[in-house]
Amino acid sequence: MSESHEIEVTLAGDTPAAQELQDRIIRSVEEFGFSDRDIFVMRLAIEEALVNAVKHGNKRDPSKKIFVRCQVDHQKVWLQIEDEGDGFVLADVPDPTADENLDKPSGRGIKLMESFLTSLEYNDRGNCVTLVKHKD
Repeated sequence: MSESHEIEVTLAGDTPAAQELQDRIIRSVEEFGFSDRDIFVMRLAIEEALVNAVKHGNKRDPSKKIFVRCQVDHQKVWLQIEDEGDGFVLADVPDPTADENLDKPSGRGIKLMESFLTSLEYNDRGNCVTLVKHKD
């Protein structure tokens, strides 16, 4: 097995290729011996980040693309997902754990990713997220 797997893909619109890409990344995570928990976390994070890019970033516009770069090695998974949307300000997303937001669906995915990943960072524009998960 190589020292790392690198994946670079451009997805068009809201496409089934997103699921195929998720499966491809998860296969790499499995091949590098990550735990079942890490695999679960990465599956959740990839799906959430891709859905956010399609739904919130590109507003389901089939002409807009999503750019995905990923590197998996024996120690970590590094994943970057960038959409062609206007971006967002993280501070504007309601805290789903606050009493007044408990019944609101927004913000839950970000909170989940923050709690399970080693790091979660957004670019200044808010249209590119970088996820890192170190092996447990």
